[in-house]
Amino acid sequence: EKQVFQLRAHMYQARSLFAADSSGLSDPFARVFFISQSQCTEVLNETLCPTWDQLLVFDNVELYGEAHEMRDDPPIIVIEIYDQDTVGKADFMGRTFAKPVVKMSDEQYCPPRFPPQLEYYQIYRGNSTAGDLLAAFELLQIGPGGKSDLPPIDGPMDMDRGPILPVPLGIRPVLSKYRVEVIALEPLGLMFSIMWGRTASLWESGALDNQHTFASQDLPENELLHPPLNIRVVDCRAFGRYTLVGSHAVSSLRKFIYRPPDKKAQYWNMTG
Repeated sequence: EKQVFQLRAHMYQARSLFAADSSGLSDPFARVFFISQSQCTEVLNETLCPTWDQLLVFDNVELYGEAHEMRDDPPIIVIEIYDQDTVGKADFMGRTFAKPVVKMSDEQYCPPRFPPQLEYYQIYRGNSTAGDLLAAFELLQIGPGGKSDLPPIDGPMDMDRGPILPVPLGIRPVLSKYRVEVIALEPLGLMFSIMWGRTASLWESGALDNQHTFASQDLPENELLHPPLNIRVVDCRAFGRYTLVGSHAVSSLRKFIYRPPDKKAQYWNMTG
């Protein structure tokens, strides 16, 4: 028996990808395969932690089998990560697999199963781990009423990035504003590049004051969804050339996060 579905792939972010370029960075994009269809996210340049924040919609997905089988054991989704090169074909960086949360046409789109929550999927390159993908996948059956009966996609297109659908509200994380303060950089004579989320900055060691404020960045309130902070060290050569010396990733910034005291709680403690 033929069943028709729509697949929604909520591609939010990847982290800790390996450096495919000599710069110590990559230009990653993701390709999602499901049955006989495939789609790609946009390419994000010079990052190891791309935040695509992109919804890929696969229409008219035809599957054959019993309805209960589709719900309990849906087909596997394959996600491959590539590094886009300016010349030649894209380089394979890793692969992961996922199963969508399935909604049949006679079911309600409501908690606890819907909307689906973002999950981390381990990316592998051969037998080695190659990062993590933060995404969610849902497979929605198209009933007799057609696609008009499907749950609406909550959110406009991001026209600044082209005809791209961002991850809808209710699935995308709630964001708060953070900033990083770099206190000191050693040794002298090298350049340091610090990347966190979509923001990057480059400093020359010894050129900082006692305190330098890194650019603000909107990141999820849930600390488990924070991308790592990536530090690259490059040696400045003649004619504006840079040579990568090394890199380091701070996987969790939890111990560095400053939480201002609750003034209201302090007031009540004093008055009490």
